[in-house]
Amino acid sequence: MTRKDRYAVWGNPITHSLSPHIHNTFATLTNQTLIYEKKCGSLVNFEQEITQFFKDGAKGCNITAPFKQRAFALATIHSERALQAKSCNTLKILENGKLYADNTDGWGLIMDLQRLNWLKPAQNVLILGAGGATQSVLDALLKAKQHIFLANRDIEKAQALVEACKELGNLQAIKLQDIPQHGYQLCINATSLGLNGEDFTLLDQWACQIPHFYDMQYRLNADTPFLAKVKSFATNAGVDGLGMLIAQGAESFKLWRGVTVDWLRVLNSFRK
Repeated sequence: MTRKDRYAVWGNPITHSLSPHIHNTFATLTNQTLIYEKKCGSLVNFEQEITQFFKDGAKGCNITAPFKQRAFALATIHSERALQAKSCNTLKILENGKLYADNTDGWGLIMDLQRLNWLKPAQNVLILGAGGATQSVLDALLKAKQHIFLANRDIEKAQALVEACKELGNLQAIKLQDIPQHGYQLCINATSLGLNGEDFTLLDQWACQIPHFYDMQYRLNADTPFLAKVKSFATNAGVDGLGMLIAQGAESFKLWRGVTVDWLRVLNSFRK
């Protein structure tokens, strides 16, 4: 190999992303030679930028907000996971020049929940939000035999997602403002709640009854605003999405490089 294989993470904004640090750590642990960088995509010309990125010889990339659906549409071949989510977080250029799309978000979430021992069959799981983040992980959670309750401010949006996924398993839509008492074993925050100073009073009605909270947002050295609120209830345990981020990245890395990474080792090093 005369030059390093190129990879990147595309998003907007992207300066906060830990993905280059994560994937460069993967490369070191597995003796892979590559370049992985951040790319701030244009909200107007994203498709042209990605096309040029691969024309210039790049091997693959990760995709984050707000481009996951647009990247999915750009690809010509899709994994089953990407087709179910109707979005992708991983692109790979194939030997025939075609663009392959995968979605490793759900796999990453399941791996981290298993690490925590928070994934029990047939438990009630409350998911806050019915947007792209939820859609990316819903299939994996339903295949893990979870009973899903989708809570969203716009109940029609939650109902549309339930309708689209009704053949996959047990799920129903509820209003975020009017969450009933169902005895949930786990709550997953798939919203940006708290990042923009939102009011958390809606949690006061039911949060103290839920033992485990998982925030798909993450901060390296501090609690997310959502987790800080959750932990004010003495009975709650809360974890952020750093484990999911690293696990899903390891799955992308395996797709690109054909090697398996000890993602738990990487997570432990990041926590330290």
